[in-house]
Amino acid sequence: MLDAIYKRRSIRKFVPRPVSPEIIEKIIRCGMQAPSAGNSQPWQFVVIRKRETLHKITSFHPYALMLDSVDVAVVVCGDVSKEIFPGYWIQDCSACIQNMLLAVESIRGEDNLELGAVWLGIYPVEERVRGLKELLELPQEVIPLAVIPIGYKGEKKEIADKYNPARIHFEKW
Repeated sequence: MLDAIYKRRSIRKFVPRPVSPEIIEKIIRCGMQAPSAGNSQPWQFVVIRKRETLHKITSFHPYALMLDSVDVAVVVCGDVSKEIFPGYWIQDCSACIQNMLLAVESIRGEDNLELGAVWLGIYPVEERVRGLKELLELPQEVIPLAVIPIGYKGEKKEIADKYNPARIHFEKW
């Protein structure tokens, strides 16, 4: 697990190769293992494989151009009707997404190739939320938090040590 945490990097370049439904299921299963307030598990997922749908997201999300080069993306949404403690869906779904990103780093695909992913924020940017809700015909109570493009790495990134002791405070600021 520590290797996955340290090696995880945002991947924005992918090789054109399909990711199996079994791998996507494993990744989503890992996401669903995340903690949630009151064990509410308010997450919902939309798996997108249609090239046209992936491309349409780039029209309202300026940082989503890599969607034109991946085989699949998973939209992680919060279902506020499932919340036990209102407002915690964001934290719950964020924990879910982090689990998914670590799973991507841990799972090897065909021919032992490395998978990669990136967290594309949707919420709270209203234009992105509205665009995705309309495109995917999401119900009123379902709010898209992020799009996670998943594919085989088309770029290699070095491990970055982000530890900064200046950010740690003991007892008081």
